[in-house]
Amino acid sequence: MSKEHIQEVVKKSLERYFRDLGEQEPSNVYEMVIATVEKPLLEAVMMRAEGNQSHAAEMLGINRNTLRKKLQQHDLL
Repeated sequence: MSKEHIQEVVKKSLERYFRDLGEQEPSNVYEMVIATVEKPLLEAVMMRAEGNQSHAAEMLGINRNTLRKKLQQHDLL
């Protein structure tokens, strides 16, 4: 799966979300998307890294302590 494919999936999902809202005004869309995507992202990367937090943090391009904090926030530790 390419980066472009992932972007297209997100775009289509957001278009569907906005369509489903109808006349309602969207709010906090950024936070909603991040909250929705972050947990499965962390789960997939941790699985790929075989539970190695240092390797997972490197794959994500974030600090290991930041990864650990995010894992705790999503009850993945």
